[in-house]
Amino acid sequence: MNPPTDSMPAPSPLQPWTTEIAFRIRRHFLLKFVGTSVFTWLFFIGYFHLLRHPAYPVMVMPLTALDHLIPFQPQTLFAYLSLWVYIGFAPGLQRTFAELVVYGLWISGLCLGGLALFYFWPTAVPPLTMDVSGYPGFAMLQGVDAAGNACPSMHVAVAIFTAIRLEDVLRRTRTPMVLRLLNLAWFLAIAWSTLAVKQHVVLDVAAGALLGLAFAWPSLRWRPAPARLLAPGPAGRADIIGFQ
Repeated sequence: MNPPTDSMPAPSPLQPWTTEIAFRIRRHFLLKFVGTSVFTWLFFIGYFHLLRHPAYPVMVMPLTALDHLIPFQPQTLFAYLSLWVYIGFAPGLQRTFAELVVYGLWISGLCLGGLALFYFWPTAVPPLTMDVSGYPGFAMLQGVDAAGNACPSMHVAVAIFTAIRLEDVLRRTRTPMVLRLLNLAWFLAIAWSTLAVKQHVVLDVAAGALLGLAFAWPSLRWRPAPARLLAPGPAGRADIIGFQ
């Protein structure tokens, strides 16, 4: 290998935030991947049971003036389905085992709260007035995720919980602002898509946001104290960085 010259600069060391994010991804990776997958699977068991076997009469959610103004936008289906990728980022970036366990407890409380509401107050959105069979993916979506379990929107509840917890990690690790804005944009795209694909109405989205906030904010307060981190310093020296 030729030594670096003026035209071939030596590679620069990773910035501290990239080192920290990479460490967080590797830390307990298998546990995070398997745990998130199993948790999602268990949630869907309860979700689909309540969807297909409501314990009480189902209430159809009323439409607001805003619902009438939002057109059907089939191109947003990708954003709607992307939730199942998005929700993996926040637990995947928890740094310690204790942080991961407590995160799991908070998100479990959120999902159990949503399922309890679906049990005692089954809801559905009004049936679509258009034929969506010609749009790729919508026939499968309606066959799997029918228009029940509407309020609160768990799509929005889980998305806003993820957005807040992911923003907390990105802020603590001092990532570039563009990544924090991307996190916000992804959440907004998911929230908008629930209305644009007509899986939810405005009242569902508002209730979902409130449910997510009700768990996200206290989850930032009652959790393990953030660890003090080691980041590479000049000439290989380790500097201690406390992320506040």
